[in-house]
Amino acid sequence: MRHIIVIGAGQAGSSCVAKLRNSGCTDRITLVGAETVPPYQRPPLSKAYLMQEMTLERMFLRPETFYTDNDVTLRLGAAVSAIDADAQTVTVGDDVLRYDDLVLTTGSVPNRLPASIGGDLDGVFVVRDLLDVDTMAPRFTPGKRVLIVGGGYIGLEAASVAAKLGLEVTLVEMSDRILQRVAAPQTSDYFRALHSDKGVTILEGVGLQRLTGTGAVSGAVLSDGRELDVDFVIAGVGIAPATALAEAAGVALNNGIAVDAQGRTSDPHIWAAGDCTSFPYQGGRIRLESVPNAIDQAEVVAENIMGAGKDYIAKPWFWSDQYDVKLQIAGLNTGYTDVVSRIGAGQTASFWYYRDGALLAVDAMNDPRAYMIGKRLIEAGKTADPAMVADPETDLKPLLKA
Repeated sequence: MRHIIVIGAGQAGSSCVAKLRNSGCTDRITLVGAETVPPYQRPPLSKAYLMQEMTLERMFLRPETFYTDNDVTLRLGAAVSAIDADAQTVTVGDDVLRYDDLVLTTGSVPNRLPASIGGDLDGVFVVRDLLDVDTMAPRFTPGKRVLIVGGGYIGLEAASVAAKLGLEVTLVEMSDRILQRVAAPQTSDYFRALHSDKGVTILEGVGLQRLTGTGAVSGAVLSDGRELDVDFVIAGVGIAPATALAEAAGVALNNGIAVDAQGRTSDPHIWAAGDCTSFPYQGGRIRLESVPNAIDQAEVVAENIMGAGKDYIAKPWFWSDQYDVKLQIAGLNTGYTDVVSRIGAGQTASFWYYRDGALLAVDAMNDPRAYMIGKRLIEAGKTADPAMVADPETDLKPLLKA
């Protein structure tokens, strides 16, 4: 019997094995994960789970019984130490497993603060997995002082939870503005105002010089010279694709594990999907860090292992939850030249990105209708009349028929 091994028991890995079985695959399947719990949703970790609004079991992507019922061997708490691409084997603990097809769904790893500036002090955290959140959770008590380093979506989501739980929150962003790498100034302004209204202190154009403390963090010195007393620190300074295993196996890398349109790596027996991969997109190559991409790409890989010969066509979309605001993003704003604002009542707003008259992306805050219409327009290769978009009284639905 053929053996398919999937390394990485996250969203992509779980989606891949489920799609294999749902597509009629009768081969032996093994899913290997470093954590000790079954595959779970990561987005609620730092929000609903941290706030004790969701139990761990509710975060499981599939019931534990799914894997046994579908004859999927689940190897949890198992570290993969090596891949021998020539012998087509994987070393898991003391076991050497042979594969016919190997799927890498290793995800990403958080960037950490350097030890040279105090990043290894106790009380300095990242937000990536269950252990991270379980370890920091007891510190989320009212009145505690938390410093968040990084004004991207990870940092802002952490700030929103901390503020809601009554902590004293300071966020530093060394760029000129929060979200500078991923969003227009209009979106930055929206979220800066939102957080300021909730009592979060946001310092832009200010970096972290060093953390202080003996053994455990107790303070921070910023690049502008000011000093802060802190009880703990959360680093939200981005993630990197987890490529170490692939690199050691001789698989080609290019801003992640390089795959073709069908999810194959440079090795004919190794596939990859999710955050760890870069893939062809509109004449170039991109890497998408999102749940939808992890699911969709992993399912295409599963179909192609079954012989479908199907290209993965990415439809980028993302979301972020902060306080009572749901941000939904459709498309990619890379290379935008103009932004049109559509401001509704209360906290409702959307910002539409254009390049030379072509619609590229939409940031929609508490406006699911604008998001859905924008998403459908982008996927259909259509644009939207900026004058109609800018008028909040204008019904956007006719744009779909234009």
